[in-house]
Amino acid sequence: MAIFDNKSVLITGGTGSFGKKFADTILRRCKPKKVIIYSRDELKQYEMQQQFKGHDNIRFFIGDVRDRDRLMMAFQGVDYILHAAALKQVPAMEYNPAEAVKTNTFGAMNIIDAAIERNVKKVVALSTDKACNPINLYGATKLCSDKLFVAGNTYSGKADTRFSVVRYGNVAGSRGSVIPFFAQKMEEGVIPITDKRMTRFFITLEQAVDFVIKCFEVMRGGELFVPKIPSVRIMDLAKAMAPDCRIKIVGIRPGEKLHEAMVSQDDARNTLEFKDYYIVKPSFPWWDDTIHYDGKAVPDGFVYASDKNKDWLEGARLKKLLNSI
Repeated sequence: MAIFDNKSVLITGGTGSFGKKFADTILRRCKPKKVIIYSRDELKQYEMQQQFKGHDNIRFFIGDVRDRDRLMMAFQGVDYILHAAALKQVPAMEYNPAEAVKTNTFGAMNIIDAAIERNVKKVVALSTDKACNPINLYGATKLCSDKLFVAGNTYSGKADTRFSVVRYGNVAGSRGSVIPFFAQKMEEGVIPITDKRMTRFFITLEQAVDFVIKCFEVMRGGELFVPKIPSVRIMDLAKAMAPDCRIKIVGIRPGEKLHEAMVSQDDARNTLEFKDYYIVKPSFPWWDDTIHYDGKAVPDGFVYASDKNKDWLEGARLKKLLNSI
């Protein structure tokens, strides 16, 4: 955690669930020189200001990742950037595809350019399991973003700016996710399930933040970090949350998968396994092909998918997770 001591840290999308938790964590555990929240929503920023009143080293910037000039201004004197801003509601992005591209893809390009211009030391971009073999526009724009950030290490040239990506699954209890949705439907006595076979990766907000901090510490540039996290069967989740509610099968939604993957079979040839995570190495490390990792190569044909996981949230462990949210 000493990596952030006396450093300026900027968080795009800083008023979101992850951004707020990340800011709170480094303000409590570290001694950052400054934490900058960069986001579009003035109301959310006002509410966050009230929550963080006790800290005199937090700043709030109104701005959009689509606005390169504003990013250039915000990145002055910044050491580290966490890029968490994104448009991510799948149906909304299918209906408004150009907006998804402008924020998720062009926004990534703007951040890369501005970070290099301002000599930012490290940038970590948050990705999603939907970027692995994407079938919806949200996943496709985030895959483009991932590729851009990895390639950003080449663009930086003689600059010291390094870019890496963190990909993880569903954050338990985050806004718009399945747990608060089920909690809402419990009041109606009916839990809608798209498909009984469905599985998902699950990670808590605290685990996600801790993992991203670790990635800031160990990154060298170009890595795609994937944490080892448990899977959950959607039926197990519904029964654990609402054992007395009726289950209604409503059919899989457009743009939705039965199971999510975070490392595809094609990525496996560049993937190394560590104790708690995987690293997908860049296919084209033009900026530095001498970087060596101590991880173990995964076997040929390896896939890290929610239905093929060895670690499952069920029974008492699942209930403990739900009680902690």
